[in-house]
Amino acid sequence: MQVNNNIFHDNETLRQQKNLTRAQKRTNSDTKEGVLVNQFIKDTDNPQNITLNDTMDTLVISQNTKMPDKLHEKDSKAGKSLIPISSIALGVMGAIAGITALINHSAKINLNIDSLKRVPSTLRNVAINDEPTQALYRIVECPNWKTITAGTGVFALTAMAFMGKTFFDGFRDVWVKKKEADIQKNLQEKLIDIETQSFAGKIQITRSMLSQKAIELGKYLKYEPPKRRTPDETFKAIMFKGSGSTNKTSGQKNNNTTLNYILLGLGTFAGIIGLGFLSLKNLTKSKTHIKDFVTQTGEEIKKVVANSTKDNRQQTLADLKNLFKSIEPTETQIRDYLKNLNIDNKEDFIRSVLQDLKRSTVDANPGCGGGSTPKVTFYSHVDDFRAFFYNYLLDTDNKQFKALFFGTTGLAAIGYGGKLVGEAVKDVQVKKLNADTEAELQQRLVSTELKNFKSKKDAAIQPLMDEFYKQAKEGKPKEELKTMAENILFEIKNGPPFVYS
Repeated sequence: MQVNNNIFHDNETLRQQKNLTRAQKRTNSDTKEGVLVNQFIKDTDNPQNITLNDTMDTLVISQNTKMPDKLHEKDSKAGKSLIPISSIALGVMGAIAGITALINHSAKINLNIDSLKRVPSTLRNVAINDEPTQALYRIVECPNWKTITAGTGVFALTAMAFMGKTFFDGFRDVWVKKKEADIQKNLQEKLIDIETQSFAGKIQITRSMLSQKAIELGKYLKYEPPKRRTPDETFKAIMFKGSGSTNKTSGQKNNNTTLNYILLGLGTFAGIIGLGFLSLKNLTKSKTHIKDFVTQTGEEIKKVVANSTKDNRQQTLADLKNLFKSIEPTETQIRDYLKNLNIDNKEDFIRSVLQDLKRSTVDANPGCGGGSTPKVTFYSHVDDFRAFFYNYLLDTDNKQFKALFFGTTGLAAIGYGGKLVGEAVKDVQVKKLNADTEAELQQRLVSTELKNFKSKKDAAIQPLMDEFYKQAKEGKPKEELKTMAENILFEIKNGPPFVYS
């Protein structure tokens, strides 16, 4: 519609405005302008025509889009979160109740247990396994110039070793930290390149989608459906093109995964059966070996009995007792083995062997256990390089003590230094390899991130494309479809997920 630019300069208007003041002329002109605009441009003389159709076309808004079902989904598992805590509390208290029941049961058993089966009482035996403690014990037990000098030397050497260890440990930590800083710097530089690849890939995806959708929408705006196809068939051909091959591929993957699980389960089951038969076979072989050992030991017992004389009677009985303990024969077997042994106290010997075989426990060696008197016993068992230094200070004239001290101290220092260097190099190499692995992982995740971006981009744009096809099927004019297509392309360029996120 064209409007005459001289509508305010026709003869009638000029005649009316001839006798009007300047303010009246302006008011008259504004009134006519408002009438023209409302009548021919805004069309407000019919209030029923005020709609949001233009806005809906511009923003590609569908008239019946529902909220996602997940929005209204309720979590029904919240009430079960306290079940594990309750189970742990009840389980712990149940275990405590079981332990107390076991204590009560053990107390009842202790009343009527056989003396031969009773567990022996323990003796308090204090072991001194630390060289400074042993040196201090010797100073308290026997304070003389040798023990005091040797003890003081051990204390000084301990302090030196501790301070040296502290210094070299700190030096190691500082060196590893500096190397770690260099590794992190190199990693961050690599990550910048990787992030740049991801950023460029997202922009390229957006540009590619703009190109593809522009061509697709442009072709469709020029497209006229053939008469042999219905509109629904045409839209289905456009919208669902290529979906069949994807579903087929997905179905094949699912079938392959299921088959792999089945094969893995069958293989595991077969392996369990095979290992079970192998275990039974090994047990059978071990049983055969035990029988052979018993037979060989029995032959050896017979030889000892045959070679028994009055001169070696005590040694013979000791050997026979040791042999019987190794195979644990029955009373009948013992009597059969000893039927040719001519000694006066054969029955006493048989009872002694049977008593030793029936006992569940034995007494500790007095030299190790500290004797049979229930008193506190001290003994020293030191495995420490400082023990050789202590011995050398007690007897400085002994050159072997001196050689042992320097040798063990040097080996300890070299061993600890080598361990320290090895661990430092190992930590640096591990951190370096971990950084390389992290960079490699991030590099591999670029494709995953781009696929994620593309998938979200498709999820945002596909509903708009569906709405475009729906509006086109309903017969919307192509001028309005062009507006919708332009806004779809604008949404691809500037819509979510944003490139800079």
